[in-house]
Amino acid sequence: MTSSTERTGDRLQFFIDGKWVAPRGAETVTAREAATGVPLGVAALGSAADIDAAVSAARHALDRGPWGRSTVAERVAVMRRFAAALRSRGEATSRLVSRENGMPITLSESFNGEAPAALLEMYAGQVETEPLERAQPSPAGSTIVRREPVGVVGAITPWNFPQSIAIMKIAPALAAGCTVVLKHAPDTALDSYVIADAATEAGLPPGVLNIVLGDRDAGAALVSHPGVDKIAFTGSTAAGRVIGAECGRLVRRCTLELGGKSAALFCEDGDVETLLAGLATSSFMNNGQNCAAQMRLLAPRSRYGEIVDAVAGYAEAMVVGDPLDRSTTLGPMASERHLQRVQGYIDDARDHSGARLITGGGRPKGLDDGWFVAPTVFADVAPDDRLFHEEVFGPVMGITPYDTEEEAIELANVSNYGLGGSVWTADEDKGLEYSRRIRAGNVGVNYWILDMHAPFGGFKDSGIGRELGPQALSAYFEWKAIYASADRLGRD
Repeated sequence: MTSSTERTGDRLQFFIDGKWVAPRGAETVTAREAATGVPLGVAALGSAADIDAAVSAARHALDRGPWGRSTVAERVAVMRRFAAALRSRGEATSRLVSRENGMPITLSESFNGEAPAALLEMYAGQVETEPLERAQPSPAGSTIVRREPVGVVGAITPWNFPQSIAIMKIAPALAAGCTVVLKHAPDTALDSYVIADAATEAGLPPGVLNIVLGDRDAGAALVSHPGVDKIAFTGSTAAGRVIGAECGRLVRRCTLELGGKSAALFCEDGDVETLLAGLATSSFMNNGQNCAAQMRLLAPRSRYGEIVDAVAGYAEAMVVGDPLDRSTTLGPMASERHLQRVQGYIDDARDHSGARLITGGGRPKGLDDGWFVAPTVFADVAPDDRLFHEEVFGPVMGITPYDTEEEAIELANVSNYGLGGSVWTADEDKGLEYSRRIRAGNVGVNYWILDMHAPFGGFKDSGIGRELGPQALSAYFEWKAIYASADRLGRD
């Protein structure tokens, strides 16, 4: 493997109140390269005491520091410097994340190298063009409708797209005037420090952004901390239920972007080559470690054999290997633990269901190190199989036959999840009609590519609220009505 002998260096401090500080405890985690299993470095793991220090710093920066009194122009300027600092680190950051979680480098360059900077610039532009308050007529004069920052934001992020998902929360929060405590996932233990280094270079005031690497206990401490006003979480539905319950108990705002088991509906008039061309982004993006991955393929019985063979051929042609090699289309799983989870689903489907294993199912030949699993395709997956309902979060496609397209829509909607989806048809009008009937937050017709200018999130068990687009920015504001005289009218 390309970089198996390179260590990145240890990171044994946290970024709190604009400084690098020693952890309150002694717990650490060893980051390992997904493609080889060799150590990359050691990072400190935070405790409740570290979270408390970070929240206190964020609270002070909001209530007493300059950020709480900052103008939109001041925030926009620092966000653009922040974007430039991240972009200048983009190449190195992309390589680091690919080594941490196995993301193919060509994808990592987009999601970890460029997207974070683009998100900061996007939200800087949005808040710059929309006034924070407007006066409107009222029965007694005028009412000033005003947007104010929701407060201290606790951002809890996963390991699959670590840089872009963190900035999905940080960027709108900063634009709104909030302060942030980021609890980054230990599975990608080293790349959060890039964000802190860039924030320092950009001149972000102390306490505005604080970063603590931590496990579930640190996350729980952040969710329940009395100094936090909003939680923004991306992760599993199981964890989201716990977080949502605690936020409900505390009457605390929350955005929950959770799991998925998305369906791709291939219509009888669909083009197989169009489907195959779209699988890289609709289903197998980031090695299948993608909450919106469409890993339930619904295929018409009249063309079933053709579709099964075509998808199996696509999987067998994928280039599995070193994520730093630009020819690789499928890298390893992010960790040994996650590989075991994915393999467990494969074994269960093969041994305890009527599904047929068509291709894959284990470690690829010649890749004895690291956490690799071959792209896997099952046919004849029944609606009551675990593989049909549960999120695998790996390169495991299940194909299910249907007799009518009405039945296919019902199968798409039978899932408790509702995050992504797609319709593959020669008739775009029909595709749009079916997309409107599928209960999911993000549905594509003949392709699926994330649009950061549009809302992203799910129905049902896939979450509450939306990331991305202008809709995400609104979640970091509180609304206030100020009753005033008619003299305020027309002053915008």
